[in-house]
Amino acid sequence: MKKIEAVIKPFKLDEVKDALHEVGLQGITVTEAKGFGRQRGHTELYRGAEYVVDFLPKVKIEIVLEDGMVERAVEAICEAAATGRVGDGKIFIVPVEEVIRIRTGERGPEAI
Repeated sequence: MKKIEAVIKPFKLDEVKDALHEVGLQGITVTEAKGFGRQRGHTELYRGAEYVVDFLPKVKIEIVLEDGMVERAVEAICEAAATGRVGDGKIFIVPVEEVIRIRTGERGPEAI
């Protein structure tokens, strides 16, 4: 099993969710986040004063899935989240040792 963590632009969330649903994924966790990478934030003007916005709004998506689904899920996220501009996001893939469904006590892939 693997865990995919994808950090994307907030306005791309619905497209990514729909793309993941089309490849057969049922459950995702979404968290509002703030951060920056190469774009390093930007400056804004407020009441005549200029200030730097270091952390830009992002959305973090977390999915735990079986190894065989990882490539399809990554492709779906990449296609749906891409704008071609700096700040499109990142995808991290990490191994998952165990999954336990609290309600039933199921373990492993059955618990996903």
